This record gives sequence, structure tokens and C-alpha cells, in this order.
Amino acid sequence: MMTSLSNPLLIIVSAPSGAGKTTLCDRLLEDCDNIVYSVSVTTREPRGLEMDGEDYIFVTADGFATRVKEDAFLEHAVVHGFKYGTLRSTVEEAMAEGQSVLMDIDVAGARQIRESLEALPVSDPMRIGFVDLFVAPPSVEALRERLVNRGEDEPDIIERRVVNAEQEMACSGEYMHVVINDDLDRAYDELCMMLKARGEMVGRGET
Repeated sequence: MMTSLSNPLLIIVSAPSGAGKTTLCDRLLEDCDNIVYSVSVTTREPRGLEMDGEDYIFVTADGFATRVKEDAFLEHAVVHGFKYGTLRSTVEEAMAEGQSVLMDIDVAGARQIRESLEALPVSDPMRIGFVDLFVAPPSVEALRERLVNRGEDEPDIIERRVVNAEQEMACSGEYMHVVINDDLDRAYDELCMMLKARGEMVGRGET
């Protein structure tokens, strides 16, 4: 169990559907008292008991467009017809308070964030504390089996997810670390060790 990180990090985690990313991230948030999940801005309406500012920051399409023009986002994208984005200010404020920020995003979003950070001074806390990890299944066949066993999707959707997964896995070399989730506990321990090591490096002034 990891109770805290020694220095604030900007943690990016990507993975294909079914690789176990959500389970690993939820466990990390539960175990570590100074990691917070990034709250995204979205143009969609709240669902169920979702609270503005806690689950998402809900804005109008015009409000979102204004933030894009102001270069307020580290990354943004359109998903199922709605816009989503991560505000720079949200990450900056959390890290200034000594908290690490966890972002669960796709390969394209991770690329946007890397590009945004490259434009920052080398002394910027977000750039210093940046770490990205890709969670991969042990094989494509193992991923297909997991998706089938979940029983949530029709066969054609599963095959579409598998094709997308192969494309995403081909991009894993863009990440600083790759965690193979062949055993959840082992993968979680590896994830924690990587983050601890990165936090210690940041504390020593290494990037």
C-alpha cells in the first residue's frame, strides 16, 4: 500500500479498454492520500447525482470554446458528440498544494499533454513532475478473453475494441513506463514503485 508520494507529480495513465486501468487508478486513489483525480470540463449535461465541480465542471459550448481560445486546456477532445478538457489551472492549483494529479486519458490526450508541457519552462512543476504510464494486457488474446468474460458488449463491439486496443498498444513506446497487467496485485505494486521512484527523482531535482 502507498500512503503518500514524497513530491507532487502529474500522473498520466492510458490503456486499452479491458486492460484494468480503472481498477488500478481507483486503488491508487484509495491508498494514496495526496493523489487527486483530475476533474474535467465538459459540455454534456450532468447525469444522475453528478455534482458540478466534483464529478465534472459543466459548461456551455460557448464557455468551452472561450477556454480553448484562451489556451486554458492542457488537452481537450470530442467524445460521443460532447467536448471534454483538462484545465491547466486545475492541475497547477493541486500541485501547488502538494497534491499529485492523476489523469486517466487516451493515447491522443496523452500526446496533447506532452506537447503542452514541452512549451512550458523547464522549471515548471507540471513539467518537472510529469510521468506517464501505459497499462497493457499480457496479450491481445488475453484482452479479448477479458472483454468476453465481462459480458458487457456484443461480439462486434468486442472486436472493435480489440482492433482499437492493438492500435493503442502500438503507441506504448511513447510512454515513460509500461505496466503489463497479467496479475492485478503485481501490476499495482509495479505502478506504485514507479511512482515512488519518480517522486524521489523530482525531490532530487532530476527530470
